[in-house]
Order: sequence, then C-alpha cells, then structure tokens
Amino acid sequence: MPPSGLAILIGAGPNTGTGIARILSHPSHGNLAVALLARRPDSISASNSKIRETSPSAVLEAFPTDTSKASLEKAFADIKAHKSFSGLDLKLAIYSIKHSSKKPFLEETREDFEESLETYVGGAFTFAQESLKRFFDEGGEKGLADGGGKKGTIIFTGTLGALRCSAQFAAYGAGRSSVRQLAQTLAREMSEKGVHVVHTIANGAIADEDGEDQKTGKKMSADAVGETYLWLHNQKPTLWTHELDMRPACEKF
Repeated sequence: MPPSGLAILIGAGPNTGTGIARILSHPSHGNLAVALLARRPDSISASNSKIRETSPSAVLEAFPTDTSKASLEKAFADIKAHKSFSGLDLKLAIYSIKHSSKKPFLEETREDFEESLETYVGGAFTFAQESLKRFFDEGGEKGLADGGGKKGTIIFTGTLGALRCSAQFAAYGAGRSSVRQLAQTLAREMSEKGVHVVHTIANGAIADEDGEDQKTGKKMSADAVGETYLWLHNQKPTLWTHELDMRPACEKF
C-alpha cells in the first residue's frame, strides 16, 4: 500500500522519535512516509533500523540537520526534492527535539543564554514556518470558512518546563515556555486557515519499549506517544485539541 502522505519529524532519536515514526509509518497505523531529521546521522540510522524490524516496507528517509535557519531550510528543500516522497503532500510536522540547560544563574552568561534560545526557539520558528509554507503551497490558501479543508498538523513536543521550572533552569524554562507561546499564537492564527497546531507536555520518562515500567505506569512507551500523535493528527475541524498533558499513570503532578 503506497503512503497516504508525508510526515516530517525532527528529533528522530532512539526513544520518543523512534516510537512516533514507527506508528506514523506503519501501514496499519498512519501509513505515512516519514522524513527523519536529527543532528547526528548515527541517531537517525539507529531509529531507522529499529522501525524496520516491525515495518520493513516503511518509507523512511534520513536528513541530518541542526536547528539553524540555513540547515533547516536546506533539509526542507531536500525533502521536497527527494524521489521517495514524489507526489506526497505534507500532512504532519513534528518538532520533538531534546534541549536542556542547567546552570546556576550567576554562572550563566548572556551568550550561552541567547545561544540556548536560538537553538531551541529559533529552530521551532523556522521549522514551523517551513512546514506552513508547504501546507499552503499544497493545500491552497482557502480557509475553512471559505470552503477550504484541513491543510495539516504541527505538533510541538514540550515538557513540564514550559509551565513551571526549577532553580538553575533559566535558559531551559525560557526556551520551553517560549515555544509553548509560539504554538499558541500559531493556533490562534492558523486554525481558521486549516492548520491544526498542538503543544504537548511530556511529563515523565519515555522509553522505546513495552516493559514492566510501562505496565506499572512508571514510564510512557514511545509507541503510545506515536499513537497519541496520530490521534491528534486525525482530528477533524469539529474538535481540535490544542494542548495535551501526557504522563505515565504513576507520575507525580
């Protein structure tokens, strides 16, 4: 069965990213071709190998990139031109990178603080902008009120740091909360134009397994995150979830 569309995932690491991509690409779940983006080629290769163990026919292609403007723009152009994705419209774009910074505030420097924001928030900005350009190029400019349909979905994977933060996490908290606000303003601007924008809060550990920790509610499974993201993407304009708090059953909150 040929893929029904394209998903772009940045943050294709061995845990969360692998589970998301596995569900999105599996013919019996999302049946989407998936462009896997990450900083390290070995990380993408490991994810690709694990996914193909259960879905050997999945359409997956790797695009090493960081979150700088030039690198992301090149990655999107390469994805657009790749023969494996020929004729496929972008349906789902997921920004799911890990980025943390812990340092006593008086040891923090302005330069490091700004670099952290540029890496995480700047990356989210460019990723969203490039995704939106493609949604509108392929889905047209008509909004929902004018007879246009759903163009696609953008999901930002956030953490509890987007809501509240601990001591020594100034840069981390500033970045996470900024991307949450970016997602909110995009949802308010783009929903009526047919783009579903979601910010999730992953509160707790995620592992690419279905072991005892998952059964007892100590950790989330990466596949469960993928299933949740597919459910979010499949929502129709009659009801769109904007923010979703995800946690294993025994996580404190």
